[in-house]
Amino acid sequence: MDLGIEGRRALVWGGTRGMGRAAAAQLVREGAEVTVAARNRERLARTAQEIGVRTVAADLATAEGRAAALAACPRPDILVNNADGPAPGDFRQWTRERWLSTLDSVMLGPIFMIQLVLDGMIARRYGRIINISARTVKSPQPEAGLSNGARSGLIGFVAGLARQTVRHNVTINNLLPGIFDSDAQREHVRSVAALTGRPYQEIWDARAEENPAGRYGRPEEAGAYIAFLCSAQAGFITGQNLLIDGGQYPGTF
Repeated sequence: MDLGIEGRRALVWGGTRGMGRAAAAQLVREGAEVTVAARNRERLARTAQEIGVRTVAADLATAEGRAAALAACPRPDILVNNADGPAPGDFRQWTRERWLSTLDSVMLGPIFMIQLVLDGMIARRYGRIINISARTVKSPQPEAGLSNGARSGLIGFVAGLARQTVRHNVTINNLLPGIFDSDAQREHVRSVAALTGRPYQEIWDARAEENPAGRYGRPEEAGAYIAFLCSAQAGFITGQNLLIDGGQYPGTF
């Protein structure tokens, strides 16, 4: 299938590893002009060399970082918002500062990024915005309360906005990944191991075994899904919270 995005400008946050990198690589294969924004300069340099993208060192959580990303990729047609989630823990230990830091990273940063690019997309009559969130907004985990709360705020905001922009061929959707074989997942499991005292490998193996697919997702699977949602053919999909979790969410709706 020709996704119809050859020559489109794409800005991918967190595109140096995991699902962000897989999305950037797939968009490059589809002919998009991709800029990857992330904080780690070493990984940025490696990503630029390996998958052929422009890069910019920037933090989605700061106004300066968002401005730097837009300077590197003016007038994007595609925006992929993606930020590391907070480590799991006990809500009794989360300070106001910790909450605000999490909100800046996974809720307010993406919202302000959307604010910066949306009117240009509407004027050009093409825009695809994907927020990589987490399945915990639909199936909460007690130790992930920071993520549950902050990410749900972004989901609620998008629900209203996406219905206003789709008539201009600008769609906004949220991807809700489950367990994926990624650095972020390994960091999460290490945190859970430290929190519970269970061995890392025991937790890692149990998560795969408990999933109906019997395995972790591959980042490339998420990357391909994101690329389709960015395509010309996906213009009738908006305001959706799209699970990609191997069937682990147990509900019908």
